[in-house]
Amino acid sequence: MILPIVGYGDPVLRKVCEEITKDYINLEETIANMYETMYNACGVGLAAPQVGLPIRLFIVDADPFSDSDDISKEEAAALKGFKKTFINAKMLKEEGEEWSFSEGCLSIPDVREDVYRNPNITIEYYDENFNKKTEEYNGLIARVIQHEYDHIEGVLFTDKITVFKKQFIKKKLQNIMEGKARPDYRMKLVPKKR
Repeated sequence: MILPIVGYGDPVLRKVCEEITKDYINLEETIANMYETMYNACGVGLAAPQVGLPIRLFIVDADPFSDSDDISKEEAAALKGFKKTFINAKMLKEEGEEWSFSEGCLSIPDVREDVYRNPNITIEYYDENFNKKTEEYNGLIARVIQHEYDHIEGVLFTDKITVFKKQFIKKKLQNIMEGKARPDYRMKLVPKKR
């Protein structure tokens, strides 16, 4: 089932999310719905708070990046078919010289900005079968994981841009909060205060 994506300004996007157990109600269905929602919105990652759930769960499918002409053959091969579910993730390390890449977010439609992130990460998490894993990633895969991990920590990519750049997107963010954003996918916008 395609779920509405929570828009910028909703308090759930600012929560540090709670860990879950393998007995979490409808976990398999929740994960399946999140993938369907992400694909419907043409995303490469989606975190549970983006569908209104304040839990430590996010999904990534970096395969669409594998067709880019701007990456090496090695990175394209790593991205091809990269699809994972991360439950109760814990970032253990973020290393290397930060690099910039234009990021966007399904909760913040029509806004893209350069964000600096470390190229190498080590992350501990449980997969969809609750098998514990500790893995290292780099490049675009690491970036997508970091972006989604930030969501379960209550952080948005707009928090990582300069104050100067925030001024340029202020009106777009306000439009999202006022329900004026019109993406090609279902969104749950913040109710207007009366």
